[in-house]
Amino acid sequence: MDYYSSIKEQLINNEIYKKVKDYSKNKNELETYYNVGKLLIEAQGGKKRAKYGDNLIKEYSKKLIKEVGKKYSTRLLYKMVKYYKLYTDENVPTMSAKLTWSHYDELLSLDNINKINYYIRICEEQNLSVRKLREKIKSKEYERLSEDTKNKLINKEENNIEDFIKYPIILKSKYNKEKISEKILKQIILEDIPNFLEQLGDGYSFIKDEYPIKIGDKYNYIDLLLFNYKFNSFVVVELKITELKKEHLGQIQVYMNYIDKNLKTMYQNKTKQ
Repeated sequence: MDYYSSIKEQLINNEIYKKVKDYSKNKNELETYYNVGKLLIEAQGGKKRAKYGDNLIKEYSKKLIKEVGKKYSTRLLYKMVKYYKLYTDENVPTMSAKLTWSHYDELLSLDNINKINYYIRICEEQNLSVRKLREKIKSKEYERLSEDTKNKLINKEENNIEDFIKYPIILKSKYNKEKISEKILKQIILEDIPNFLEQLGDGYSFIKDEYPIKIGDKYNYIDLLLFNYKFNSFVVVELKITELKKEHLGQIQVYMNYIDKNLKTMYQNKTKQ
C-alpha cells in the first residue's frame, strides 16, 4: 500500500471540503486527522513503532509541506497519530463533534487520559472556547479537584454539588493578600462574581450578598447566597479568614435549616405559578 499517497489524498480532500462545505467541515477535519493518524501508524508497522521523530514522519512532513501546505509539520502529523491513539483507547468516550481540532490540539499536550476526559466533558457541557479551555488547563483546574471527585469521574459515578468545587479557589486581586480581611475577601469576590461561580463548578447563580434572615427576633446575614440550578439547591457561603471552627459549621447549619423551612418552600411555590 502506498501510505504517503493515501495520506496526501486525505489531506487534500479535507482542504477542499473546508472550502466547499462549511457547515460540516469540523467533523470532516476530525475524521480526516483520525484516518491520517491511523495510516501513519500502519505505515510505521503498528502502534509500538509510532514514535515522535520517526524518520518516516519527518519524510512525509517534508513532502506534504511542499505538495499540500506549510502547516503539515512533523509536530502536526505526530498530533494526528496521538489523536488516533486517543480514540482507540477504551477509556475515552466517542469522538465529539462539539470540539474542534484546535481544542484537541490543546488536549493532546496533556499526558493523563483522565485529565483529557475531564476537559472533553466540560468542553461539551459548557461549550468552552479554545481560549477558555486553555485558561482552565493553565489554572490546573483538574488538579484542584479532590481525589474523591476524580475517582467518581473515572468510575462514572453520580456527582454531588460539592464535587466540582476547586481547591484552592483562585481569585484575582489588587489587594495585598498578607493584610486581607473578610470584608476585603468579599469585595474581591463581588468584583468578579462570574469567576468565583465558575471556580465552584457548573450551574451556579448569584442571589445576594448580606442576605438577611430572621431567627427569633434577631436578624442574621448570610455573606453570599447562591443557587445551583443543576442540583436545585441553595448554597450558603460564609467567608472566614481564620481556621474553620465548630461554631462556624453550626452557624452554617442554622442558615441551611432556615433556608429549608422558608426559602425552598417560597421558591417551589413561585415555580408552580
